[in-house]
Amino acid sequence: MSMSSASYDAAGDYEQEHVHEVYQQIASHFSSTRYKPWPIVERFLRDLPSGSIGLDIGCGNGKYLAVNPNVFIVASDRSESLVKIASQHQPHATVVADNLSLPHQISCYDFAISIAVVHHLSNRPRRIQAIRAVLDTLRPQPQDERNQLGGKALIYVWALEQRTSRRGWGDGDEQDVIVPWVMKSSNNDHGIQSSKTFNRYYHLYHQGELEGDIVEAGGWVIESGYEKDNWWAIAGRPLRSE
Repeated sequence: MSMSSASYDAAGDYEQEHVHEVYQQIASHFSSTRYKPWPIVERFLRDLPSGSIGLDIGCGNGKYLAVNPNVFIVASDRSESLVKIASQHQPHATVVADNLSLPHQISCYDFAISIAVVHHLSNRPRRIQAIRAVLDTLRPQPQDERNQLGGKALIYVWALEQRTSRRGWGDGDEQDVIVPWVMKSSNNDHGIQSSKTFNRYYHLYHQGELEGDIVEAGGWVIESGYEKDNWWAIAGRPLRSE
């Protein structure tokens, strides 16, 4: 699944405008709305053995860093503004990093989480590359002991199947969408409220698509499901013979 360099660069430019620059500008407002851990993410983190070392890739404001005090997390995000907010969650570490070019050592982490991140990549090769980058950081698992040894990654993406939610998307709708973020502010001198709209790109995953991308990225799916307008999967990385 190769891409020309021109197509790759064009996709990167599109994401710069419709993802990275947006979150850099809305970071404080966005963070104020993101404070409660999602149940399955919380369960995944709380079930980790004490002393586990892992990654939060696309950490946002770092709301998951405080879930389990018995693990250590290196959190990263492309937005400097969000990383600055996340850095308040000590003793964990934070770093500004791109999901497609992670600075972490490969094959050594016990776990990773990627929550509502991969769907911001604007084509399938880049989404698979992002998933592969997450999986590559994990300790690999022997083929016959998938659930016992090696690292595990929890990946969340927005679902196409949201017919009963306020967004109302479902089968037959476009999977590549622009979702507005409206930031309101008041002029204290005149009491006039103004607003500014930022347009964010999302790829809406249909049922089974996330699992397919994980396999294409070289991983295997340990568990998967649906939760509140999102598809999620726990994935492992096989021990490959050189």
